[in-house]
Amino acid sequence: MNWNQIEGNWEQVKGKIQAQWGKLTNDDLDVIAGNRKELAGRIQERYGKIEEDAERDIDDWLSRG
Repeated sequence: MNWNQIEGNWEQVKGKIQAQWGKLTNDDLDVIAGNRKELAGRIQERYGKIEEDAERDIDDWLSRG
């Protein structure tokens, strides 16, 4: 799966995102709205990670999808 697919199918993917990062709220997901940088920022906030770790987590998740 690539990020263009995520953006185009955001409504369908939100559940998978929330399953992976359970600390993200529905409001977070509405704000993210398919924006990868916003997702990384929210992961940083909720999980206390640095930007590089959040981006790596997203890449790992995408490679499994």
